[in-house]
Amino acid sequence: MRTRLFLRTSEFLWQEGHTAHKTKEEATEEAKQMLDIYQEFVENIAAVSVLKGEKSSNERFAGAVTTYSIEAMMLDKKALQAGTSHELGQNFSKAFEIQFADENNELQHPYQTSWGVSTRLVGMIIMAHGDDKGLKLPPKLAPIQIVIIPIIKDKNKKNLIMNKTNELLENLSNEFRVHVDDRDEVSVGYKFNEWEMKGVPIRLEIGLRDIEANSVICSRRDIEKSKSTIRLESIEDEMKETLSDIQNQLFETTKKFREDNTTHVQTMEGLITALKDNPGFVSCYWNENSEDENKIKKLTKATLRCYLFDYELDTKSINDINKNGKLAIFSKSY
Repeated sequence: MRTRLFLRTSEFLWQEGHTAHKTKEEATEEAKQMLDIYQEFVENIAAVSVLKGEKSSNERFAGAVTTYSIEAMMLDKKALQAGTSHELGQNFSKAFEIQFADENNELQHPYQTSWGVSTRLVGMIIMAHGDDKGLKLPPKLAPIQIVIIPIIKDKNKKNLIMNKTNELLENLSNEFRVHVDDRDEVSVGYKFNEWEMKGVPIRLEIGLRDIEANSVICSRRDIEKSKSTIRLESIEDEMKETLSDIQNQLFETTKKFREDNTTHVQTMEGLITALKDNPGFVSCYWNENSEDENKIKKLTKATLRCYLFDYELDTKSINDINKNGKLAIFSKSY
C-alpha cells in the first residue's frame, strides 16, 4: 500500500474495455462515447463536475494515437484524472498480428480502442465532497440514503417510539435506502457523529415530542448544522425532493469550486507565475510542443491535463505567437 489511499496503491480494482473496429471513424466514435459514459457517471451519479478533452502527446497513453480524459478538481485544488479512453489506431493490431476478414474476404488490421476507470473514483468522491467530519456521499451512490435515529429519553416510552420508528421505516423503504440505528450501547451524540462520518445524506430524528407533533427532525449532511421539521404526512415527498437537492448541490458545489479556482493567462510568464503561486487550474491557448511542455513541468511541477473539446478558434498560442493554439488546462496533479 502506498501513501495515497485509492490513488497510488500496489493493487487496485479496474474496469477496462477493449474494442476492435473496421474503420478509424468507428474507433473514434467508440472512444468518445466511452468518455461520455464516464463523464455521465462522474457528474450525474458521483456528483463531481469534470472537464473533458484530449491529452497532449506528452501525456497520452503509450502506444495510443489519441487519449481522451475527464479531469476533476479536488478540494486541495489539484487535478485528478477520473477516467480515460484511448484510440489505439492499428498500432497494437499490427504489432500482435490481429486481423479480420473484410467484406472482400481480405485480411485487414482493425482499429482498436481501450478505456477504463479504477478505484481512483472512490478517492475522487472522498476528496471532492468530504470535510473534517468525514464523507459526504451523493444520494445516488449512498448505500444508506436516510438513517433514522429514535430519541428515547424515557424507557417507558420506548415501545411507542420504536413502533412509530418502524412505521416510518416501512413507509420510506419502498422508495429509499433506509436504516434505523436503535443501538442501546452508544449515545445519541455518538450515533450522530458516526453517521456524519459515514456520509449518509439525511438523518431523521424521532422522539416523543416529534410523535406528538406528527413530525420528525431532518438534518442534511451537505449543509452544516442544518435542521428542519418535516410533517410525517408529507415525509415521502420531502425526502424525494431533499435527496434530489443534495445530489444537485454537491455537483454544483464542485463545479463552482473548480470555476472559482481556475485562472486564464495570456503569456508564458503568466502561466509559470500562476502555476507557481496559486493552486488550481490554469487555462491558456497552447500550441503542441513537447519541449515547452517539459519546461513548464520542470519549472512548476504542473502538467498539461488536456485540451478542451470546446474552445474559440483562431486564438494565438502563448508559447508561439505565430501559431494558433488550443485551449489547454495546466495543473498539479496526483
